[in-house]
Amino acid sequence: MSLLVVGSVAFDAVETPFGKCDKMLGGSASHFSISASFFTDVSIVGVIGGDFTDEDGSIFKEHDINTRDLEKISDGQTFRWRGRYDYDLNVAHTLETQLNVFADFKPKLSDESRKSRLLFLGNIQPDLQREVREQMPNAELVALDTMNLWIEHTRESLLRTIKGVDVVIINDAEARQLTNIPNLIKAAREILTWGPKALIVKRGEYGAALFTGDSYFAIPAYPLDSVFDPTGAGDTFAGGFMGYLSSQEKLDEDAMRRAMIFGSVMASFNVEEFGTDRVRRLTHAEINERFKAFKRMTHFDEIPFERAIQASN
Repeated sequence: MSLLVVGSVAFDAVETPFGKCDKMLGGSASHFSISASFFTDVSIVGVIGGDFTDEDGSIFKEHDINTRDLEKISDGQTFRWRGRYDYDLNVAHTLETQLNVFADFKPKLSDESRKSRLLFLGNIQPDLQREVREQMPNAELVALDTMNLWIEHTRESLLRTIKGVDVVIINDAEARQLTNIPNLIKAAREILTWGPKALIVKRGEYGAALFTGDSYFAIPAYPLDSVFDPTGAGDTFAGGFMGYLSSQEKLDEDAMRRAMIFGSVMASFNVEEFGTDRVRRLTHAEINERFKAFKRMTHFDEIPFERAIQASN
């Protein structure tokens, strides 16, 4: 089983009401690949600068992430993002963005990468996402993430790219912005008419929802006493989701529903500390225990309607 992710590798600086970190590993491909590595063999396509040291990339080696297609431009600087969260941790305030080598990023896929079973197109320019997709016509399942910037400025390109993927993973605000439909259910149905087989809507502290042509599945977020840093939670969710799917022979809706739980489990760990620190130390036992907790949290016994009326009396 194999999974390829194309996206950003970055240095983040983040301040929340609970602390501050001036430099930590970030980027969509970083968070995604580390999360997915607990479930499958994962390879990363991205670009870094000469300031990205072996120590910075040691986490990839620790988790057996294949970095053969992680291009290094020695005379350039790695993508950097600085942001702040207030007490509403669902909203990130961007303070500074330095694209650096990421500004001219052109994904380069090795022959081995093109043979990957699953493909995740991280949050990059839609034209680049489509170019990568076209290089992997035999991928069994392709998922895509995007953001408000691309929706606002490159919408037509994004729509063409969406038509060529199987799963779209976005948050609720992006779903509404993309369709100009305020009702989330109607917006989801509209997106599904464009070509994808499934849509996943991330809803932050309220969980996530899976839409297909004829079904709907929703899960809550895992309840935490404290959320320390939400940076990368969405990509960590996607990594858990796609990583689990990559480990399964059958990629049907039942597998997607289980993958949703694993995605939420991974995201719940991610937000407990800055950057990738908590996920870096994760064990399979911790993941399985939280998965079981999710099952207990959402399980209920079915009681026939007549008996339910009697019980209420």
